[in-house]
Amino acid sequence: MNAARPLVGVFDRGIGGLSVLRALRAHLPGARLAYLADNAHAPYGERDPDRLRAHVLALIGAWHAQASLDLLVIACNTATAVAIDALRQAHPTLPMVGIEPALRPALAGTRSGHIGVLATRATLQSGRYRQLRARCLADTPLAQLHEQAADGLADAIERGDDAQVDALARRHVGALMQRDPAIDSLVLGCTHYPLAAPLLQAAAGDAVTLVDPAEAVARRAQDRLGKHGRADEGGELQWLCTGAPAPLQRAAARWLGLDAAVAQVGFTAAA
Repeated sequence: MNAARPLVGVFDRGIGGLSVLRALRAHLPGARLAYLADNAHAPYGERDPDRLRAHVLALIGAWHAQASLDLLVIACNTATAVAIDALRQAHPTLPMVGIEPALRPALAGTRSGHIGVLATRATLQSGRYRQLRARCLADTPLAQLHEQAADGLADAIERGDDAQVDALARRHVGALMQRDPAIDSLVLGCTHYPLAAPLLQAAAGDAVTLVDPAEAVARRAQDRLGKHGRADEGGELQWLCTGAPAPLQRAAARWLGLDAAVAQVGFTAAA
């Protein structure tokens, strides 16, 4: 690890990881951050898990070989669900922080014991999510979890299509609330979804709490780096993508207020 200025790689299939990057910048002011958006191969949520796993392994492997990352933050629920175990086996010396639907925080904060989970189909169908769900219900047997595969929502957020985001938010959240009107906590199980929090809140109603895991991920990353990354000077921020740079540039300006100089990388793997 570069003790003075560690390099933290933040990976997402597109712009969703900006919700995590925002928290990381607050918790790791002295770290160098590199954000890689695999926008050439989005969306991930409805893709075959085995092919997606192989693709993510190849892409992250090529990135790490070129950049020598000190920490990898997988700011994508789908990529974490299908690939983090394989990534840890392939890179045993590279510390990693993944992201998963925040079931435990939701269960800790619920009043009714009824939780809604909004996520991609790939995340909900993954063995990793099923194991998390089983552990949480074993610890809180009276709780009720209701999942909704929000097909199309992350892609609409990626495109910046606010009208479509609003329509899909109302459809998917409405389906959850119709299934169980007692839901009082809604887990945002994709990093894209916090970017549409106002529309999701409107669809769910003011009585429902939205649960975003970004802060917990940033705290775990801070713990992994220890004293590194806490330097007083501001850290550098590098922007990378596998597809066209313009969408990431627009998203960085819209969601983070940053003027991003995005480079299209040449080490992408065939999907």
